[in-house]
Amino acid sequence: MNINIPNGKKIYFSSDNHLGAPTAAISKQKEAKFLRWLDQVKTDAAAIFLLGDLFDFWFEYKTVVPKGFVRILGKLAEISDSGIPIHFFVGNHDLWMNGYFEDELNIPVYHNPKEFTLAGKLFFIGHGDGLGPNDNGFKRMKKVFTNPVAKWFFGWLHPDIGVRFASRLSRGNKMISGDDDVKFLGEENEWLVQYCKRKLTQKHRDHFVFGHRHLPMQINLPDNSLYTNLGDWCDHFTYATFDGHKMLLEHYK
Repeated sequence: MNINIPNGKKIYFSSDNHLGAPTAAISKQKEAKFLRWLDQVKTDAAAIFLLGDLFDFWFEYKTVVPKGFVRILGKLAEISDSGIPIHFFVGNHDLWMNGYFEDELNIPVYHNPKEFTLAGKLFFIGHGDGLGPNDNGFKRMKKVFTNPVAKWFFGWLHPDIGVRFASRLSRGNKMISGDDDVKFLGEENEWLVQYCKRKLTQKHRDHFVFGHRHLPMQINLPDNSLYTNLGDWCDHFTYATFDGHKMLLEHYK
C-alpha cells in the first residue's frame, strides 16, 4: 500500500496503551492522555498507525464487545470519518478482533506484519510479538489464543464470565503481559533487531516499526535501514512521527 504525505503533514505511529489495566482509575488517566494526543495529531496527520495492544483485553462476541472504551472508540470513529486513514495491527492482548473495527469504525485491521510505502520509503510494520528468535512464551500462548477450537469454546462463555476471567489472566500472567522483559537486552540480544536483520538479507526495507517491547528505541541497521520500537502509553508515553524524511521517536508531555 502506498501513502503519500502532503506538505505539512505527518504519519503517526503509536502502540501498547493497554487500556483497561492495571486498574480502572489508572486506565481512565491513560485514556484521557491518549485522547488528548489524538486530538492534537489529527490536525496534521496524513495517517495514523496503531500497532496493537490498544486494549489490555479485547474479544468480539457476535453481538457484544467489551464495555469501558466508548470514548476511545468514538474518537477513532470521528478521526476515521474525517478522512484520516487509521491502520490497526492486532497485538497479543487484542488479537481477537473479527470485523468490529472494519464495520463500525472503517478501520482496517491486520493480523500479521505488513509492508507500506510511505512517501517513497518502504516500511515493514507490525506489533512484534512472536517474531524472531526467543520470545518463546508468546509464541506458545499465541498458538493457543489463535486456535479456532479455543476461540469457539471461549465464545460460548457468557461475556461477564469470559471478559472477567481473561482480563484477570491478561494482567496477572507475565508470559502474556511481558512484565518480566521490559529492559534493554543489548543490540545483539534484542530479538526484534535480529528479526529485522534477517529480513534485510531477503529484501531491503528502509524502516522497521514495532511495538510490543514497551521500550522506546531506535537502532541503525545495515544498508541504511532503521528499527524503531514505539515504547508504550503505560510508562513512557512515546510515539513516532514520519514526515517523509525523518523518523522521529517523541515523548508526549
